[in-house]
Amino acid sequence: MIKQLSIIVLTLSLACGQKTGNSGLTESSDESIQNPILNPDKRINCFIYHRFGDNRYPSTNVPLEDFKAHLKYLKDAGFIVMSMSDAISYLKDDQPAGKVAVITIDDGFKSFYENGLPLLESYGFPATLFINTETVGGSSYMDWNDLKDARKRGIEIGNHTHSHAFFLNIQEHERYDRFESEINQCQDLIEKNMGITPKVFAYPYGEFDDKMKEIVRNAGFIAGLAQNSGVIDNDTDLMACPRFPMASGFSDISGFKLKSNALPLKVNGTTSEHVLSDNFTPSLDFSIQNNNLRLNEMQCFIQGGACDLSIKEKGPGEYAIIARPDKSIENRRRTLYTFTVQDQENKWYWFSHLWINPQIRD
Repeated sequence: MIKQLSIIVLTLSLACGQKTGNSGLTESSDESIQNPILNPDKRINCFIYHRFGDNRYPSTNVPLEDFKAHLKYLKDAGFIVMSMSDAISYLKDDQPAGKVAVITIDDGFKSFYENGLPLLESYGFPATLFINTETVGGSSYMDWNDLKDARKRGIEIGNHTHSHAFFLNIQEHERYDRFESEINQCQDLIEKNMGITPKVFAYPYGEFDDKMKEIVRNAGFIAGLAQNSGVIDNDTDLMACPRFPMASGFSDISGFKLKSNALPLKVNGTTSEHVLSDNFTPSLDFSIQNNNLRLNEMQCFIQGGACDLSIKEKGPGEYAIIARPDKSIENRRRTLYTFTVQDQENKWYWFSHLWINPQIRD
């Protein structure tokens, strides 16, 4: 069985007027969260990066000038930048709501250590790095000494499985044993080489099903991170936390500012299913409360095609949303349905849902 992880809490200083800074790590804390106080105004705007200044891989690379602009904006706009573990504790404590951002990095590429980490350090910002232990020390990856040094410089280490496999391509009768085993293996290697026990987990490629999510929850991780865009709050399933992807084409500063200030679109009744089987034009149905939203201007984006969006009033202030693709999405492995809408004060609200077709190999 996967080792149970103790849920930790860090006392955070979120007094009025606090400036952005390094909130510290929580890996050594033994405290447990007691009677969490849920503040509906608290939210976490979380970002995912992979490579830094490595133009060979544009789909997963952020140009360094863009990354510098992101960090400068977070500082100038007064954001509190936290590690993922600290941010989850912040959601549950009784401190006042603040502008909280989390920077996460997946896979442990060398370009983060060489290019991204020095920039983070120059701003005094922490971040959370998810590593797949099979590649540690590989030609393009950080080694254990790099990882130890990064941790000393404010980087939290998270679990990303051992092999970073396409687990949804493994038959169900062995998928879950393999997934659990790889989480254990990754955890054991990090404990052996770094003397720490990660508290947070990221799904490889952002792919998971309900059973995989259950395995992560039962392991005791305080958060499981996906790769669909959106904002984390106290209504979020913490085993499926959204993150805004930051890579070439999506990392310009105007888009980053919008996503940094986005609010969670509160949805009800949407499916937890992500894996497609035989329906390749899946509809996504949910309901929302109007809450001063400009629903007639709601935008729906479906990767690879157009979105057929229906909005109908169900009752006083409650609306049913139905979104369908205009054509089959069977030729894409991952298809994101994204919904954005402004309120009367011009604030943006965001929600997305990921569909996965395991028959397509990346």
